[in-house]
Amino acid sequence: MNNADNKTAGKLPAYIAYQVLEGEGRNFWTKIGAAWPHAKDGKGFTIQLDALPLDGRIVLRVASEKKD
Repeated sequence: MNNADNKTAGKLPAYIAYQVLEGEGRNFWTKIGAAWPHAKDGKGFTIQLDALPLDGRIVLRVASEKKD
């Protein structure tokens, strides 16, 4: 476990990262990670991605307690 993992372990993320692919008539959203604000100064984020899309775009959305 690296230093970033130690700081975010057990804390809920502030944002959820999604890959968004444009489709015909609708977009396809896939959860690929999360982001936590830096606790000490609040001037940045730690982003953990479980996948890195080669196409589409990455969107960060405010995390909610609702399950995806």
